[in-house]
Amino acid sequence: MALQSFLKIFMPKNKIFFELFEKVANNVEKMGSLLKDVVGEPDFDKRATLIGQLEDLEHANDDLTHNLFTELGRNFITPFDREDIHYLATSLDDVADYIYAAGKKINFYRVNPNDTGLQKFAELIEKGAEQVKIAVTGLRDMKNMRGITEALVKINSIENQGDDIFDFSIEKLFENEPDAKEVIKKREIYQVMEIVTDKCEDVSNVIESIIIKYA
Repeated sequence: MALQSFLKIFMPKNKIFFELFEKVANNVEKMGSLLKDVVGEPDFDKRATLIGQLEDLEHANDDLTHNLFTELGRNFITPFDREDIHYLATSLDDVADYIYAAGKKINFYRVNPNDTGLQKFAELIEKGAEQVKIAVTGLRDMKNMRGITEALVKINSIENQGDDIFDFSIEKLFENEPDAKEVIKKREIYQVMEIVTDKCEDVSNVIESIIIKYA
């Protein structure tokens, strides 16, 4: 049976899953944009305010993820495999966690964000978060398969670009930064930001699996 027909039968009982996933994805997109603002803000205190907003969104997503798991235990009928729902919820939660961690470390280590590597990563993460929202939102009815597929391809490309930016940033860091402490701090932030792109790819992989099974 095609997924669309399947969903028409059971949507009244399980549309809550789509609503929760879409709220999480919307928060992830906001977090990606906020992280870019954090990196673009030279003032420590103003960055702290933005990081506080990241924290609020991260906590909101923790609550939404908990609700997803609660609904998973409560509902016998689900729109797709229970295992895929669990993986998707966990993967989205990881994206939010690492975006917040990246922003928090910038102020915690008092790193000057006027850094090419940080800025390139922030731009990439913002794009990845946008594509994650597109792909997740498309799961509700799967009418725009082309749009979902294009988003997944872009997410995978972003992950590859993240690897390249990490290598480039580390190379420049060792070439140009004489302070060993700054090298350690920035390297850790680069790693966390690179992990964000990996986690976006995890979301993409789960959605691809769902599409293969049901589209």
